[in-house]
Amino acid sequence: MGMGIAFNHTIVQARDRRESAEFLSDLFGLAAPSSYGPFAVVELDHGASLDYVQVPSGTEIHPQHYAFLVSDEDFDAIYGRIRESGLDHWADPFHSQPGEINHNDGGRGVYFPDPCGHNLEIITVPYGGN
Repeated sequence: MGMGIAFNHTIVQARDRRESAEFLSDLFGLAAPSSYGPFAVVELDHGASLDYVQVPSGTEIHPQHYAFLVSDEDFDAIYGRIRESGLDHWADPFHSQPGEINHNDGGRGVYFPDPCGHNLEIITVPYGGN
């Protein structure tokens, strides 16, 4: 029997890899990013990481969506930092409910941008409530 399939990492485009990686690690209360070759690496639980790579100046970055399942305690801490910093945030992915959170599937969720416009999301209950 194999080890199963687990998500390991993804590469995230950034104008300033260090700024974007530190934005995420600071907001989430994670260890400072490490360097690995051309990447600024933010380690998450379960062996996964976001590996930020700097794109050449003038390169268009196509915003991606990254969602993170967090505990209620982590949600409180992260959302507190979002509000303290004055970061724009929305209850929905279409950004039509500014300054609010959602209560989908009996949990809480919120969307917010990173420095390059990637759409980040934290949720306390997976979609579908499982």
